[in-house]
Amino acid sequence: MRKTAIFKDDLFLMHDPGPNHPERIDRLRVIYDFIEKPEHKEKFLFPDFVPADTGHLEKNHGEDLIRRVSETSGRRYDYLDQDTATSPRSYEAALLAAGSVITGVDLLMDNEIDNGFALVRPPGHHAERDRSMGFCLFNNIAVAACHAASRHKLERIMIIDWDLHHGNGTQFSFYDSSKVLYLSTHQFPYYPGTGALQETGIGEGEGYTVNIPLPGGFGDNEYAAIFNDIVIPVGRAYQPELILVSAGFDIYHGDPLGSMSVGPAGFAYMTRSLLGLAQEVCQGRLLVTLEGGYNLKGQRDGALAVLSELRGEPLTDDDSEFYLDDETAELFSASHNSDDAIGRAIETTSSYWNIG
Repeated sequence: MRKTAIFKDDLFLMHDPGPNHPERIDRLRVIYDFIEKPEHKEKFLFPDFVPADTGHLEKNHGEDLIRRVSETSGRRYDYLDQDTATSPRSYEAALLAAGSVITGVDLLMDNEIDNGFALVRPPGHHAERDRSMGFCLFNNIAVAACHAASRHKLERIMIIDWDLHHGNGTQFSFYDSSKVLYLSTHQFPYYPGTGALQETGIGEGEGYTVNIPLPGGFGDNEYAAIFNDIVIPVGRAYQPELILVSAGFDIYHGDPLGSMSVGPAGFAYMTRSLLGLAQEVCQGRLLVTLEGGYNLKGQRDGALAVLSELRGEPLTDDDSEFYLDDETAELFSASHNSDDAIGRAIETTSSYWNIG
């Protein structure tokens, strides 16, 4: 079995955006409750990690933003934007969340773990250089990529973002760079309004942003087709040295903030596909970071599906709903025409990458 690390801490349960907020504590607690059972906990590594320091954050964020978020420390409630509220220990939690993925990158690069999952709050992919937004304080995945590039001198880092919402913050962190390939699937048009097909990067980064905007209603088979026909071929062409994943479980069927139809089998298949790519191109180096997800069953089952694939064995006695067989997925990856969302994405992406 693989050496899979889980990055967790009770401090992440202390971030409280307020009553009736979608980004509530229970969305992480339901995952913690499961993996803390002795029969599951023994299967994973739980490394120690420390908060990110200002130097780490400044590689992706401006001084004014870092100072503004720090000012929320100890305050009962503060608002960084209309959707992004903090509580007394939110700043500490945000620093620790960023620190978890920094440690994850180091452990991967030092070959101390095979892969990992940062089960953290607050999420990060909406946070821009100078703006916290969309429930996100600091951009965890972008901080991790910056750390990988600066400390480990990586030249090719691939970020896959399957959250329901487009990761505007992550995209704009690397929009003019070829060192990070950002690839996002997301419901469109939807919050935050970015992620159009034509957003492909600028300057040296042109072609290194791959957006796959989708209508609602897409499920396991459609996402399998996207991974088979776009994500994995682009990854093979790019040959990343490290793969990072922004895993949002708000594409789960029944999530209150979206209208996608992905189930545990779809999450498992996407993870399995990326594991195969990582084994092929970068010695298996794959780090997953939690983003959105607001249906508690979907949050728990999605995370378990990902963890089962990362570890290489099922975490439940009946894993039938957690498995999408390769034959079915490949059958769905039939030819697409330019009139459908996947076909249009293939057409645009093909102008930059040989994915035929």
